Amino acid sequence: MKTIVLTGGGTAGHVTPHIALIPSLRDGGWDIRYIGSYQGIEKDLIQKEDIPYYGIASGKLRRYMSLQNLKDPFKVIKGFFDAYKVLKELKPKVVFSKGGYVTVPVVLAANALKIPVVIHESDMTPGLANKMAMKGAKVICVNFEETLQYVGNKGILTGSPIRKELFEGSREKGNRLCSFKYQKPTLLMMGGSLGSVKINKVLRKGLPELLKKFNVIHICGKGNKEISLEGTQGYKQFEYVSEELPHLFAITDIMLSRAGANALSELVALHIPSLLIPLSAAASRGDQILNANAMKNKGYCEILLEDELNEAILIEKIELIYSNKEQYKEAMRQATETKAIDKIIKIINKYH
Repeated sequence: MKTIVLTGGGTAGHVTPHIALIPSLRDGGWDIRYIGSYQGIEKDLIQKEDIPYYGIASGKLRRYMSLQNLKDPFKVIKGFFDAYKVLKELKPKVVFSKGGYVTVPVVLAANALKIPVVIHESDMTPGLANKMAMKGAKVICVNFEETLQYVGNKGILTGSPIRKELFEGSREKGNRLCSFKYQKPTLLMMGGSLGSVKINKVLRKGLPELLKKFNVIHICGKGNKEISLEGTQGYKQFEYVSEELPHLFAITDIMLSRAGANALSELVALHIPSLLIPLSAAASRGDQILNANAMKNKGYCEILLEDELNEAILIEKIELIYSNKEQYKEAMRQATETKAIDKIIKIINKYH
């Protein structure tokens, strides 16, 4: 049996591309194992896929001053030895890394054991973990053509793998999940797996006006439900969704979203017009702003910077996008189909 180890974590965006690859890996006869952090979001998501999971110590890679920066190198060192032990036991043919700080010790351990590593970078510019791991990688798969300039001759444009089930949603099930009484266009807000407090607040302030024209699905993040709004007609809150997402996408006419690369790939593939509110450069390394600008330049979406966000401009932008929705859809229909899953599986299969 040929074994592959997948690794990635910290956010759902570092896990969902793995989940998209799993059916094809299984069909190809791969024995799939996963290395992640002890209690990261990746653990729950992967265990639902019935894949053996191995937790290791992991230190967060920070770009700012913190006392934790003194402790985390020791966690990374422990993570290296944890990963080395697991990889030595499993003897995988290849490691596929999606990024996130937990992957650094895994990739270093794979390099020490001379196990080939394939990396996937979803964002326009490589994240810190992938920057550290790139030197030891055989191949670096990228989502944006613009990223090739940052990764050298190891780079291959593959696009980002998208879960097949996202295309198989049922409008009937979506409407049933939300209990919408009136037939209106549907706005879906998704602020990433951890939610977005600021967007949540502004969206809720604008609800009275928005609900005149739209049904609103609000995926608000764990612990971010507003109890006083439960039962509001035309408004449905979820903390987090998994199996429900394809059905919610099936009834979505317009999306309000952060600008994580994997979410954007899904929006383009599903031809959903969107208003993107990227994480600010102050709250991130600025990758979401670059991702969003690339999308806007191709005519797929509009952007609203978080610094400019208020309920009036939010409503104005949403109504503008909805009134011009067909032009955004047509631009996305013209997008080149990357067939990311097929391309990545072909690369992985070279190491069997």
